[in-house]
Amino acid sequence: MTASPRGISLQLLIALAIMVSTLLMGGGLAWQGYRGIQETLVAAAGDAAQQLGRTINEQAQRLIDPAKSSIRLLAYDSLSQADNLPQRLERLPLLVESLEANKMLSTAYVGYPNGEFLLVRKLRSAELRKQMQAPSNAAFLVQSITLAAAGEMVGEWRFYDRELGLLKAQVKADYRYDPRTRPWFQSAMQNTSTVLTPPYVFFTTRQIGLTLAQRSLDGAAVLGMDVAVDDLGSETQNLRLTPGTEIAVTDGQGRVVAYPDLDRVLVKSGETLRLARIDELGVPSLSQLHASAIEGSKPRLFQADGQDWYGMSLPLSTFADQNVQVLLAVPAKELLAGARKVLFEQTLSAAVLIIVLLLVGWALGRRIGGPLRALADQVRALAGFDFGREVGVRSRVAEVGELSHVLRRMAGTIQNFQSLTLTLSRETQLDSMLGGVLTQLVEATSVASGAIYLHDESGLLRLASESNGQDYPKELNLEAESHADLAEAVAHELELRGHCLALPLNDRSNQLLGVLVLQLQSEHEREEVRAPFRRFVEELSGAAAVAIETRQLIESQQRLLDAIIKLLADAIDAKSPYTGGHCERVPELAQMLLDKAIADRGPYADFAMNEAELYEFRIAAWLHDCGKVTSPEYVVDKATKLETLYNRIHEVRMRFEVLWRDAEIDYWQGLAGGGDQEALQLTLERCQAELQEEFTFIAGANVGGEFMRDEDIERLRHIGQRSWQRHFDNRLGISHDEAERFAGVPQVQLPVTESLLADRPEHVVPWGERKPPVEKDDPRNVWGFDMRLPAQAQNYGELYNLGIRRGTLNEEERFKINDHIVQTIIMLSTLPLPRQLKRVPIIAGNHHEKMDGTGYPRRLNKDDMSIAERVMAIADIFEALTAADRPYKAPKTLSESVKILAFMARDQHIDAQLFRLFLTSGVYREYGERFLRPEQIDEVDIQPWLAMIDGL
Repeated sequence: MTASPRGISLQLLIALAIMVSTLLMGGGLAWQGYRGIQETLVAAAGDAAQQLGRTINEQAQRLIDPAKSSIRLLAYDSLSQADNLPQRLERLPLLVESLEANKMLSTAYVGYPNGEFLLVRKLRSAELRKQMQAPSNAAFLVQSITLAAAGEMVGEWRFYDRELGLLKAQVKADYRYDPRTRPWFQSAMQNTSTVLTPPYVFFTTRQIGLTLAQRSLDGAAVLGMDVAVDDLGSETQNLRLTPGTEIAVTDGQGRVVAYPDLDRVLVKSGETLRLARIDELGVPSLSQLHASAIEGSKPRLFQADGQDWYGMSLPLSTFADQNVQVLLAVPAKELLAGARKVLFEQTLSAAVLIIVLLLVGWALGRRIGGPLRALADQVRALAGFDFGREVGVRSRVAEVGELSHVLRRMAGTIQNFQSLTLTLSRETQLDSMLGGVLTQLVEATSVASGAIYLHDESGLLRLASESNGQDYPKELNLEAESHADLAEAVAHELELRGHCLALPLNDRSNQLLGVLVLQLQSEHEREEVRAPFRRFVEELSGAAAVAIETRQLIESQQRLLDAIIKLLADAIDAKSPYTGGHCERVPELAQMLLDKAIADRGPYADFAMNEAELYEFRIAAWLHDCGKVTSPEYVVDKATKLETLYNRIHEVRMRFEVLWRDAEIDYWQGLAGGGDQEALQLTLERCQAELQEEFTFIAGANVGGEFMRDEDIERLRHIGQRSWQRHFDNRLGISHDEAERFAGVPQVQLPVTESLLADRPEHVVPWGERKPPVEKDDPRNVWGFDMRLPAQAQNYGELYNLGIRRGTLNEEERFKINDHIVQTIIMLSTLPLPRQLKRVPIIAGNHHEKMDGTGYPRRLNKDDMSIAERVMAIADIFEALTAADRPYKAPKTLSESVKILAFMARDQHIDAQLFRLFLTSGVYREYGERFLRPEQIDEVDIQPWLAMIDGL
């Protein structure tokens, strides 16, 4: 009888399949793991290199930024205007203070366009004092070059002690130095910002450093400082990634600026020292790296000196103009040592696993086939990201059943991880994020309950979130030497509720953020589960800690931004008593009205704003007048018509005094000539009475309290026709700007008879290059402004200003006041605002627009403006009407202010519908009770005003 062909048994087939597949998979995974670890190590090295570059860059900034701050302050000092050495030495304490404040500064100096020069050097060592032939107790050396009366340059050295007492002064005939020929002077004169020279070796101190130069504010001088940067070399020594790592900092010409071995950096050239070139450093890896010009964010493999290296170059933004970069070379054998060790361990583990699985497959193969195929399909679905499919099979084999149960839990855990990851990435509020993360974590780990405690500034642990209804203490006051000990103390404190696992939550700087507490089930107590479970939870808690740190950082940055914005608003309010607390109160009032509009179930039932939009509105409200920082204070505070930087009524009064004396002189001259004393006395008294009365009229007109009628202006011109004689040149002692305005005015022969009051050509200040882009057809106007621009920037004419019909501001000054909103829009538009704050310039800049399109600066009408913008307009006006802290006007009561707003609504200057809500919601009274004086809060009958706006 023919024997039936025998097939391969399932047991053997599974065993062989497991062995072969495990061999292939193990080898592949081992190689893939090796490559992955290799790439990870290289990527980590790249990240570490980037951090290294940032660290060196920050170190350079810490060296240079204080010097920049000092030199920018000096740019505003009067030192630039000093004409001679004594005047310059008066500012010596300021230069010394700058040197004392920054130990990296070796010298501070100033050069002048005429070739004069002043340098202050701190004598930090006995060697330097000996080199300079200074007295033993000398602390500072002042080197100067001044222009003598005969036209030659005179050099002089002065030595001072620490209290700036002069110890020695000597003329140095051989001291010749023309700052105008130096690159730092020429570069600074061509720039308005601080300039940096390439690094070089200081001749006197043998230090590596660079020069900072800054043109003074008035352009009359250039200030400079020498900053030592040789500390960067020691910094690179501490930042090596491996023992064999080579790090150097080079400039654009390949010169070495920083290297751990300073003796290699400095090369003697004749009698001087210079910076070594990279190929002179004696480090082949760095020379090859520099020659290869390797760039990018990841290290690149290259060969040097017979071995493999990973290298990269990192530019330093602090020295962007000098093309300074960090060269980093890491030996490949040191960088990849861990990867090779892991490859060996993985290969060994794979071999052991093959043997074990072969035995297991031989014993269980016949009972696993069917359920395993089903489980394989389910696992394949999981691998294909199908996490919604049901996982699990029925099998009499306990191992298969357990595998099915584990896979079912794994699928649930993956789903929980998805939810946890989604919560970490999308939830913006810290409290909500903590609650969601804790819930998903408890479900993923199958613990009984959990809690998260956050560490506050007072040292307490405060309960931030809890799950599954456990009653955890609201706060814990525990002390421990380390974060791990603190977590153990928390677990001990909560042990009455069952066994707890408490883990510290640390940020990336290893600062304590809080503690994660998990109430364990009995299954987590088994020895074989406890350690892996703890490691698993530690990894999850690390992700949660990073998320907490990120949310706290975002919230702290937002608080910082809010504080800076409020600081700017407070500064604007404090700048002038004529604005008072306007910038602080307008946001409060605007928010009140906006909240009523959001809650309204009438015309604004469809109006809503989310949290991001509300935050955007608050920012815009606080910044709505930020452009006032550019408004001239004398214009904002102008209390009289003739006031500029001082009140010119005193000048007019002096002319009246001259006329008074002229009248007395005429009297005495007439009396001396034999005239009738009684008639002369009568003429004198009548003339002086007229002068008194006319000056009283002019002084009253100057205050601007009354409306100027046509007859008042005519009388003003009549009085101005009085003549007086000027004997002194009005072109002496004036500023450069005033002299330019006199350029086209003919010189007159003195003495000259002039009108008492006049509008003269030199009173007119043209726009020149400062013409603002506010006209509609101006090609520079990219903001859509539509304003009428006065013909000139300013007009100081006496008749012109005294003839202002209402108030004290002329047309040009009113434009300067209105220009603050233009500057607000321009300033805010230049900010790199994030997407959720892009409308801040629009909301902040449109509160002077009117519903009928007659406002400024864009002449928008109601349809062009959002509800938020219209709310800002009402808030700005109402606050200005009721403000009690403005010295130029009395505050209005609620009823007076509401009346004015009602007529503005009637005239379509403000939104009538919003004004109705303003009245019916009681916002005006709520604001008054919070911010107004008791005497301002009177009864307001809103019905007449509602009837008036309803009839529109």
